[in-house]
Amino acid sequence: MRLGSIDRACRLLCLTLALGGMGRSALANSSSDPAQLILRDDFEAGRFAPEGGLYYKNNPEQRDGSVTFQSRNVMTGHSALTLSVKPACPPLQRRCSERAEVWETPEVLAGYNQTVWYGFAMFMDDPLPQDDGRYVMAQWKREIIPGAKGDYSPFLALRLYEGHLGVTVETDMIEAFPIGGAARPNGCLPGEALAVNRQAAHQTRALVAIESGMAPANYPAYFDSCAPGIMVTRHADLPSGRKGWIDFVFRSSPGPAGNGHVEIIANGVHVGTVKGHIGHSGPGLDKNQYFKFGPYRAPNPQNWSLTFDDFRRGPRCTDVIRSGQCPAE
Repeated sequence: MRLGSIDRACRLLCLTLALGGMGRSALANSSSDPAQLILRDDFEAGRFAPEGGLYYKNNPEQRDGSVTFQSRNVMTGHSALTLSVKPACPPLQRRCSERAEVWETPEVLAGYNQTVWYGFAMFMDDPLPQDDGRYVMAQWKREIIPGAKGDYSPFLALRLYEGHLGVTVETDMIEAFPIGGAARPNGCLPGEALAVNRQAAHQTRALVAIESGMAPANYPAYFDSCAPGIMVTRHADLPSGRKGWIDFVFRSSPGPAGNGHVEIIANGVHVGTVKGHIGHSGPGLDKNQYFKFGPYRAPNPQNWSLTFDDFRRGPRCTDVIRSGQCPAE
């Protein structure tokens, strides 16, 4: 089943809503706390499973994206989900974005102050982008009240920088010391996150995991400061996006006041623990967090595709992990 036009996208959306409506009602009624819901979708049915709590959002930015339930490249089973974007933004329109993202349905969203674990498998289709065009494959954000002003970046994101995987966390702007300055003449102190203070957005972004074989010098030079308010325990590095399927596990537990906690696991290997200021608390923000996955980028002249399989979500690491050990709580 492939969506190559607005009409076909609308038809699939309607089908998804019709087939998933009963499932979402059952999910909503199965617990008084959506964060306790265990969600799974292996994409074997050739559509979004009712018990998965997922849907493809039909908005203007996504209407040029495509969704394919296919069997030619899978992690497990007989079917996986390929999401693709093509050049769609008008020339010179810098604030435009191209995306084909799958979202959690509103009924299953967890509260912003709650802990939720996520698992999913991802395959980066050829050609792998080699530029730094704001590539995001998975992101966690806080809901914004409709009509509110503000542009809040994801508090947790899986990104691609010139072909290299990276994980970032983001928060309201906190103190960061420039590397080479008086406070950090020789680099960050042990555990401090490598960060950039984004003055215009009034947010701090930290690079908290990098790809194996890479060094911070392989990532954008604007990560030029140290943020002691975000502490990173580095256990290992991310696998290369060129080496096939990667099974990710993430703990999402934002805490803008300094009590945030993120865990990163890839292919059963514990990559990193991040604690401190994670997330946003500004005006116009709502009570829930939400997750979405799929290709998101700035305007680009090339096509880009990602394939996903085995989505899982639950209140505990043991609900989603496939291999390796869960981190100690």
